[in-house]
Amino acid sequence: MARYIPRDYLKYYRVIRHFICAKYDISYPDLEMLYFLHSEKYFCRKDFEKYDKIFSWDVNKFNRLLREGWIDKFRKHKSGRKAIYKVSQKAARMLNSLYKKLAGEEIPESPSNNPLFLKNVSYTDRRYQRMIKEMNDFIQQQRHLSPE
Repeated sequence: MARYIPRDYLKYYRVIRHFICAKYDISYPDLEMLYFLHSEKYFCRKDFEKYDKIFSWDVNKFNRLLREGWIDKFRKHKSGRKAIYKVSQKAARMLNSLYKKLAGEEIPESPSNNPLFLKNVSYTDRRYQRMIKEMNDFIQQQRHLSPE
C-alpha cells in the first residue's frame, strides 16, 4: 500500500524566494515576471507588456531584463515580423533551482554558495539563516521518515 506523503511546495516559499533573489541578485517582481515568461516559452514585447501591467510601473523593466541576460532575443525584428524573445539559460537555471528547492532540495548553508551566510549580513538575512537551517533540518527528517 502506498503511503501518503504531503507535498507542501509552498511551505517554505518565502525563505526559498529570499534565497534565490539574494543568490541571483534579482528583485521579487522580476522573479515573478520570469515565472510567467518561462511558461510562455516564446513571447513578444506585447505579451511582456500585457503581464507587466499588474506590476508596479517600471518603464525600463523589459530592456533591463534583456541587458542583464534574463531574457534573450530569439528572432530579430524584420519587415512584417516582430521580434520574438525567450527566457535565457541563466533564467532557466535559476528557476529550475527554485523549483528543486520547492520540491524539497536543501538550501546550501555555506557562504560560497549562499550570500545570506556571509559574515556581514543584515539582521533580516540572519533571521533567514536560522529559518534555512530549520528548513534543512525538516527536509532531512522527512527524508529519513519516508521509505524510498
